[in-house]
Amino acid sequence: MDQVPPTYCDWINRMPESEQELHRQYHDEQYGFPIESDQELFCRLILEINQAGLSWTTILKKQEGFRKAYHNFDIAKVADYGDTDKARLLNDPHIIRNRLKVEAAIHNAQVIQRLQADYGSFKNWLDEQHPASREEWTKIFKKNFRFTGGEIVNEFLVSTGYLPGAHGPNCPVFHKIKQANPAWMNA
Repeated sequence: MDQVPPTYCDWINRMPESEQELHRQYHDEQYGFPIESDQELFCRLILEINQAGLSWTTILKKQEGFRKAYHNFDIAKVADYGDTDKARLLNDPHIIRNRLKVEAAIHNAQVIQRLQADYGSFKNWLDEQHPASREEWTKIFKKNFRFTGGEIVNEFLVSTGYLPGAHGPNCPVFHKIKQANPAWMNA
């Protein structure tokens, strides 16, 4: 594999070579970019919750499994999951089989539905909270969602462009994000 250009974020350069391509794709195309779709915001929240205690490599490798298991992160479908769906998810080797994380996904889908009813969309609700500090965001999330501690909330918000820090100023992706979301620099 070719050496990663020195302008990439250092965390890519420090990874084992076998993991760099998987992370580079996420780094270049998703990490830190604004997300407009409630479905994809829900996807990112679920992936971040499931990463707790595990490596992001594990989550990236299972991302498609999550997408299939959670009906492409259809918020209404997940919000309606019952005991049969919980059992199906807890037996699915293509995702993280943790009861608390599965139950958080269902609960959080129900919360997002309420936010959509009140604000028009999950994104609108997020936009209304913005800008806020990491600590303020964490309080807001803990008040509304399950399994959303400080690190999960921080990574969710950094990865979706609500908080800066996804890329260093020497990273070429930093400039793409700045163009995609000029307000990001003022957050």
